[in-house]
Amino acid sequence: MIPLKNTIQVIGFDADDTLWVNEPYYQETEAAFCDLLSSYGTPTILSKELLNTERQNIPSYGYGTKGFMLSMLETALRVSGRQVPGSTLDQIISLGKSQLNHPVELLQGVVETLEVLSRLDYRLVVATKGDLKDQERKLAESGLEKYFHHIEIMSDKQATDYQKLLGHLNIEAETFLMVGNSVKSDVLPVVHLGGQAVHIPYHTTWEHEVVVETTEQPQYWEIQQFSEIIRLLET
Repeated sequence: MIPLKNTIQVIGFDADDTLWVNEPYYQETEAAFCDLLSSYGTPTILSKELLNTERQNIPSYGYGTKGFMLSMLETALRVSGRQVPGSTLDQIISLGKSQLNHPVELLQGVVETLEVLSRLDYRLVVATKGDLKDQERKLAESGLEKYFHHIEIMSDKQATDYQKLLGHLNIEAETFLMVGNSVKSDVLPVVHLGGQAVHIPYHTTWEHEVVVETTEQPQYWEIQQFSEIIRLLET
């Protein structure tokens, strides 16, 4: 690995489940969705159907709560043979709206760490995917905007998406460090470009983001607490 000290110019941060809580709210909504549709299948079956719908819809809807809401409605119609009552569809919409308005809950150590990093010689950016309006709302409510030089809300996080971000920031890949909870979205695309990455595992991960790692995949750093970034940058 390339030492981080005196190498990194820009640090990119994922948002959902890196800066603030996200996936647990999806799981709560999904559990309520399965409860509403319990007459059409078990929670395991319904969750599998919903995940399949989400995967099929990502190219059209992208990531985020609004796409999730549409996928819930589509799944409800399909598993019920289009017999699901209108009142149940209304309840599903309400579940989605409640999630869209869920208060932002910052993860431990985020504010303190960003405060320290903002005083050092790094440009800090947010590089996250999801629904534009929803992510803008969460960022505004989080109180974290003041720490970031640039905000990039991406439709996806493939290597090509990061390459565009690097071009916009006018930096070389080796000077970029990405921090996030997803190996698939926050780590592998960046290291494949020649950048650096830090993985902070979160206790729960959306199944779509799970990746099977092999010894042939590039190396990266893994830490357990957000605050460990400061120590890592001293290496």
